[in-house]
Amino acid sequence: MNDYYNQRLKGDKGALKRALYKACGFTDEDLKKPVIGIADSWSDANPGHAGLNRVAERVKDGIRDAGGTAMTFGCIAPCDGIAEGSEAMRYILPSRDLIASSIECMTRSHGFDGLVLLGSCDKIVPGMLMAAARLDISAIFCNAGPMYPAVYKGRHWDGNIITEALGWKERGLIDSEEFKRIENIAEPCFGSCAMLGTANTMCCAAEAMGMSLPGCATIPAVDSERLDWAYRTGIEAVNLVKKGITSRMIMTREALINALKVVFATGGSTNAVMHIQAIYEDAGLGELSLKLIGEIAAATAQIASIYPASEYDMVDYHHAGGVEAVMKELESLLSADCLTVTGRSVKENLSSAKGTCNRDVIRNLDSPFSPTGGLAVLTGNLAEEGAIAKPAAIPQNLMDVTLACRVFNSEQEAVEGIMSSSIRPSTCLVLRYEGPKGGPGMPEMYRAMKALEGMGLSDSCALITDGRFSGSNRGLFAGHISPEAAEGGLIALVQDGDMVHIDIRKGVLELLVSNEEIEKRRQEWKPVEKEIPDGYLSVYRRISTSASHGARIR
Repeated sequence: MNDYYNQRLKGDKGALKRALYKACGFTDEDLKKPVIGIADSWSDANPGHAGLNRVAERVKDGIRDAGGTAMTFGCIAPCDGIAEGSEAMRYILPSRDLIASSIECMTRSHGFDGLVLLGSCDKIVPGMLMAAARLDISAIFCNAGPMYPAVYKGRHWDGNIITEALGWKERGLIDSEEFKRIENIAEPCFGSCAMLGTANTMCCAAEAMGMSLPGCATIPAVDSERLDWAYRTGIEAVNLVKKGITSRMIMTREALINALKVVFATGGSTNAVMHIQAIYEDAGLGELSLKLIGEIAAATAQIASIYPASEYDMVDYHHAGGVEAVMKELESLLSADCLTVTGRSVKENLSSAKGTCNRDVIRNLDSPFSPTGGLAVLTGNLAEEGAIAKPAAIPQNLMDVTLACRVFNSEQEAVEGIMSSSIRPSTCLVLRYEGPKGGPGMPEMYRAMKALEGMGLSDSCALITDGRFSGSNRGLFAGHISPEAAEGGLIALVQDGDMVHIDIRKGVLELLVSNEEIEKRRQEWKPVEKEIPDGYLSVYRRISTSASHGARIR
């Protein structure tokens, strides 16, 4: 019995394992082939993943036709949009590390020869890539694809129109009937959200780092082309095994920096920074510092502008050429020798890539939307270890401001303050105790930003926090402030009326309070500790790292 590809299935010692697989319907002929595990996060409780059942079937077809055997197992796929605005959001970022660990446990337990990762939404994609980085086996990622946008009054929107509509309704601009109509058209089909939020940013980052097929990331979920790419993914999964190409041969330092450059060049989600930091460490590459990330962002021009930074959504981005077209324009800035899941280098893949057909969406390096990246790292006494901002989504009049502070110890307090009309223009809202340990779970400050938009304050106010933001947010915001309030960061000592200086171009986040006053406040400081249910959150709070180190479990 030496004709089994998988070492665990060979000989008499493999008999029990073969018997167990045969109980699932696999034959000896099936088990002699390379065994490819499919980590499938399909769920009908999540529109971003609801189409993965079709994708998975085509992946299986590709694996079979390439001479492999597919075995599928499930992964959780919590939806940020469903969890937002409640205590449930505290579980979303921690779910990333659960996903990574569950795939690691399943794959090491079963000893799969290769792995196909099927995901699409915010924490599922980085969790899967973290698992691939840890396992260092042949692995390939395929996403479900973005959904088509909603159309309201002749304009394209993503589902976040609902949150903005709450503000319109509060201000009397629309009535309850119109609000219901918006609800019914906001999410027109399955797929990841229609903007360049965290979900689509990370799918694009997976393609940019070489872990998914060129052209895969932006194909809409309902297009037939999505199934063609799924089939090709299955074929390449088997080819990777036969060629002996493993994930760490692809997920190198240079490849992950390529992914960062594509994120910065497109104005992707701020969350991508911590996710790529976590992937980097799981790939055995050590620590990817915010200092280096800031230098990369400053040296990478923003050449694409996609909703929420512009009117162009993910489908527009796809038709404009997607990730391939951006990488073609960035080729001189990329490490072109990096290996990809095609078995070819970035340079070889780009040799046949087409440029963009829409310069309104994707420009070249000679005429960028901005000479620096769409994301930026801020430092100063308020963020000694760093904070993340998104210049691509910040109005020009707010790029350098000094504002008076209004302090809140939770997102809920802030939303109530905004919706009660108690926030004046030119205010800096400070939301603290929302970091990895203070939240705990580092929830998104999504609703607060959307409430500012709905109340007509997003063009004059800022919001800074030790929590995170949704990739759909726009306006002057700075998140991931480290050290966080729960760990004694200066953000814990800010008081109402204090002045804060924010300079996005120079990367400055500074509290304008004397050192003597700060020291006095520190002596009187008592941390806020929020009550949480028994279970995983208490574990995450205890062992998670700072946001400046990827907010990962260690």
